[in-house]
Amino acid sequence: MKIAILIFLFCSSALHPATEKSQAQNFSKPAFYAILASGKLEEINRELTLLAAAELPEKQAYEGTLLMRKAGLVKIPGQKLIFFKKGRIKLESALLDNNSNGEFHFLRLIIQEHAPKIVKYRKEIEADKLFVKTTYKTLPVSVQQAISDYSKNSKILHPQDLSL
Repeated sequence: MKIAILIFLFCSSALHPATEKSQAQNFSKPAFYAILASGKLEEINRELTLLAAAELPEKQAYEGTLLMRKAGLVKIPGQKLIFFKKGRIKLESALLDNNSNGEFHFLRLIIQEHAPKIVKYRKEIEADKLFVKTTYKTLPVSVQQAISDYSKNSKILHPQDLSL
């Protein structure tokens, strides 16, 4: 099972790797989205370690998204399912706690668009697209940039959807 996410490109200045110590102290949304897009298991594992030590209101949603992304990168089928289920629970819990968060809907949209049909995780794709479109202008600039970059390669969310 391969989850091929071609998400978006960031400026190279936002992608400079930081040391372990400074990563633990400073979570960066642009770096998070770059790692999500990279599809590199080692980087995802490092970001999960960083998030485990972080105190962020969005922590659960970020961890869930990375776990589901990780599911598409591990080789053992049983591990794929375990990571996907754990991630799904975390992301859906974050959405239950804060359903008005447009970024969380964007994260779920990313995963839904690229999740294999066998996991049956596509039910909210249209609702999430609509929610992202309506909340786009209210989101932080770093998230708007991630959405804009993602829309350039997405089959669901298009750049023209973001210009209301």
